[in-house]
Amino acid sequence: MLKVSQMVNENEGNLAYGPVPSRRLGRSLGINNIPAKHCPYSCVYCQVGKNTSHSPARRAFYDPDRVFEAVKEKVDVARSRGERVDYLAFVPDGEPTLDVNLGVEVASVKRLGVPVAVITNASILSQPGVPEGLKEVDLVSLKVDACTEKTWRKVNRPCKGLGLGTILEGITRFASSFGGSIITETMILDSIEYDGELGAIAAYIGAIPGVEKAYISTPTRPPMERWVGPTSPAVLEAATDAFEAVLGNKRVEVMNQYEGNAFSCTGKLEESLLDIVAVHPMREEAAVEFLAKGGAGPERLDALVTEGKLKRKQYQGHVYFVKRHGPDRPS
Repeated sequence: MLKVSQMVNENEGNLAYGPVPSRRLGRSLGINNIPAKHCPYSCVYCQVGKNTSHSPARRAFYDPDRVFEAVKEKVDVARSRGERVDYLAFVPDGEPTLDVNLGVEVASVKRLGVPVAVITNASILSQPGVPEGLKEVDLVSLKVDACTEKTWRKVNRPCKGLGLGTILEGITRFASSFGGSIITETMILDSIEYDGELGAIAAYIGAIPGVEKAYISTPTRPPMERWVGPTSPAVLEAATDAFEAVLGNKRVEVMNQYEGNAFSCTGKLEESLLDIVAVHPMREEAAVEFLAKGGAGPERLDALVTEGKLKRKQYQGHVYFVKRHGPDRPS
């Protein structure tokens, strides 16, 4: 275990949140092991805002003991209420594999008796130590948005020092030795000209050893860039046809539906709300329902916006609440 090289602001939020509804994982309790928003990518569709650190450099962020205690506390509360927790999921508002203590944290939370998942963009899987940190994970989700340099750079906007070839090779090499479940996720955007690339992406995923399911995603929550919008039925159908031609319909699933309002509060009401929306923007009706469970009215959302803790975003006819980390920057 490596020591924390730089103290992280204690006010960044809690290290665990939820449980929240997940289209991939059922009811997952999220683990936020990376401060907002450290990531080697700056994806145009990202739902948690612009990067604060755009780098592939790994380091220690939080004390692993703190991470374990935060997760255990949430699990204990959920269990005391009879709430189901299907996965403990490392889904921070950044890239989880940047954390050099990820392997230590995975091993510790596995003691709680719940399967562990890591949702990674796979951008640094080829770096020494990253595959080793994932070896005890039960399920890993790998992002594969592109197979050509042009599309990859336009959609994922990688930091300097990354190469798509190295990333794709790293995914294949990791999957060849990983003993747990592997799924992939591919975001399909209406504004991207794929020029036959959909078939190439499907072929690449089909060649990854052990992939159990390939998910096709669309932007269902407010994306970072305003020019990113809903995926048209025609583009989504083309992607689905290309994937099913290689993987078969049983291994392909489209994620374009709302996951529902089943968010749980396992801590202080407002703190829990802020912890969730930092990673998982919440529709207004879900936020109102969440507060009502704790005896608070919808006017509290207005107050949190006024206090600078939340901001509203309109997307596809719905109002979403996201956590305000700092001054807004134009897209």
